[in-house]
Amino acid sequence: MFLRDKSHTITSSVRSTRRALKMTQDELATQVNVTRQTIIAIEKGNYVPSVLLALKLAEVLNKKVEDLFRYEKV
Repeated sequence: MFLRDKSHTITSSVRSTRRALKMTQDELATQVNVTRQTIIAIEKGNYVPSVLLALKLAEVLNKKVEDLFRYEKV
């Protein structure tokens, strides 16, 4: 999933990583202390998490932040 501005895209692999770990959105949300709706928004590309939340997601999903989120020029 992705978010775009005029010249850049942020892609997220949170959904695929979470699914590979057979983790529900509720479980992930609980572990990083956010609502399930926040996880849904991140996975759909409607919300870019704060640095703190991105770090928490990376820790729980056992990935580097750079593996979960990419900032690319369009």
